[in-house]
Amino acid sequence: MSALNIPQLVAPMIPRTLFSAEHEQFRQTARRFFETEIAPHNEKWAAQQHLDRNLWNRAGELGLLCCTMPEEYGGSGVDRLYSMILMEEQARVGDSASGFSLHSDIVANYINNFGNEQQKQDWLPKMATGEVVGAIAMTEPGTGSDLQALRTTAVEDGDDYIINGSKIFITNGYLCDMAVVAVKTGKGESEAQNVSLVVIEASRAGFTKGKPFKKVGLHGQDTCELFFDNVRIPKSNLLGMEGMGFIMLMKELAWERMMIGIICAAGAEFALASTVEYVKQRKAFGKPVSAFQNTRFKLAEMRSEVQIARTFVDQCMQLVLKNELSIEAACTAKYWVSDLACKVVDECLQLHGGYGYMMEYPIARAYLDMRPNRIYGGTNEIMKELISRTI
Repeated sequence: MSALNIPQLVAPMIPRTLFSAEHEQFRQTARRFFETEIAPHNEKWAAQQHLDRNLWNRAGELGLLCCTMPEEYGGSGVDRLYSMILMEEQARVGDSASGFSLHSDIVANYINNFGNEQQKQDWLPKMATGEVVGAIAMTEPGTGSDLQALRTTAVEDGDDYIINGSKIFITNGYLCDMAVVAVKTGKGESEAQNVSLVVIEASRAGFTKGKPFKKVGLHGQDTCELFFDNVRIPKSNLLGMEGMGFIMLMKELAWERMMIGIICAAGAEFALASTVEYVKQRKAFGKPVSAFQNTRFKLAEMRSEVQIARTFVDQCMQLVLKNELSIEAACTAKYWVSDLACKVVDECLQLHGGYGYMMEYPIARAYLDMRPNRIYGGTNEIMKELISRTI
């Protein structure tokens, strides 16, 4: 099946009721973009390890970037269902290269929620048009999910900070024009009180980028290491107040984890749809693979599990719209749905037989691309620990 032959999703058992006509109109715009400008070039993105830079500008022209940001800062001021639609349509075509959601729904949120008026005016309109690509830099070599163990420092020098350290596994890192960076300012009584967030422009002297990582999957995604060698930034680049970074990170991580749940639910639906199409066409022992009882039972199991994930994620989104989503629900959406998606993709690959291991088939790419969802955004083991604390 070619990248342009996008399978029709299996009809849900429980109809979705989240979206209005305006939402569905936006979905059609996003769908056309991913089907015509992203999916046909998956092999190119994988070879160069990032999208062409002009696609960020194209996404901005279509209103696909930062659409939930206020209109006065270049956004459309719409609800997060629009963000959900963008993630679903990206997953629907098996695209793992574009980092639009991280840019629009994580980086932009930090600036909009915690930045001052000048920072919002400086960055958000350019992010909405694609003129500026944003990254978030938290993870460091050796620290993983432990955000209190940061080693990247911001030392005061008059009206400036001097930044030293490095960050690893940074999505949008190679193409980024700016990054929101977690740093250690070192004045609080506890490690958590020493964390601050600063905006660092990629053009600053001493800010360098490593080559995109050669990853197991996500071959087209722009992911690299960032290095800060005596990078001087003005104190006006501080987001919020000094020492408040850990609190800001905790406030935004719930939505980031919800995003992973959305992507994984949609990714599982895509994997199931691809497999249903394949087993109906592929023959073994003189009849379609779909005619075997084992195949039918596996498809029934997966359809049921995918529907359970979809129902939970949609219910969580209703809570997101009311600002009532709990930390433990977001953690559950992240851990349980990402675990399920990996299980579904594995079962789907098995039903493809030997062809499932060939990279020309979407299920092979999905098998590689789905796996890191159980790691980033906080490992699933960390999610279980956070959930257990609420019991």
